Amino acid sequence: MLLGVAIQTTRPLHGGNLSTVELVTLIDGREIVAKHGPLVAREARMLKAIAKAEAPAPMVLGVAGQVLLMDALPQAPASTKGWTALARGLGKLHATHGDRYGWAEDYAFGHVTISNQPCATWPEFWANHRLLPAGEKLPPALMSRIEVLAKQLPERLPSHPPLALLHGDLWTGNALFTSNGAYFIDPACYFGHNEVDLAMLHLFGTPPAAFTDCYGPLEADWQTRRAIYQLWPALVHWRLFGAGYTPMVTGLLDQLGV
Repeated sequence: MLLGVAIQTTRPLHGGNLSTVELVTLIDGREIVAKHGPLVAREARMLKAIAKAEAPAPMVLGVAGQVLLMDALPQAPASTKGWTALARGLGKLHATHGDRYGWAEDYAFGHVTISNQPCATWPEFWANHRLLPAGEKLPPALMSRIEVLAKQLPERLPSHPPLALLHGDLWTGNALFTSNGAYFIDPACYFGHNEVDLAMLHLFGTPPAAFTDCYGPLEADWQTRRAIYQLWPALVHWRLFGAGYTPMVTGLLDQLGV
């Protein structure tokens, strides 16, 4: 029983490699999504923060133990309309500002812990809580190059960019397109430089021109920072899935000249 109503059927949904997601049909005919995991209460708070920013996200119906209950949204192929809606939503998200780089709670992707402890400057946050935690998990040669880059961040990144509310794990699989637009799912929110979300979105694909045009122009020299921001998800994938991601990591480091 969920939400006080008996369950009629359940069907597994694609939930990536790190969670179990089901479409649940209740006896009264309603369909809801149930996502299982140890940090679903934190995810629920992130989804509510996104909705409070007036950006599109599934409605949180409740949390029962390690199960997050959300509205079921009818998925549709990505379209120009959907990409434009995603850009507008991302603009609203990034226009919502915090007062510290980081988030009130830490998070995790599987066994990879994500520290969101606040830092005084953005380069300090990106070095200490995104790049350097790869630590002993990486081959020494790779880690030494990351340590070199971390020391260069005060010269490579802005010290105090606007503290935008970030989705935090924005690739196309975490944008749910519907016939009416697009919704943000599976967030890993924190406050930081808006270019982080855009870099992630371009790591495993290229959004169409409709998205780029609708989101609007970026700060000067954004191209010089994109690989720095793409390096973190590449490192997370290395730690989660192994050395098959070494070419991606080394390619980004080569691009950055370290």
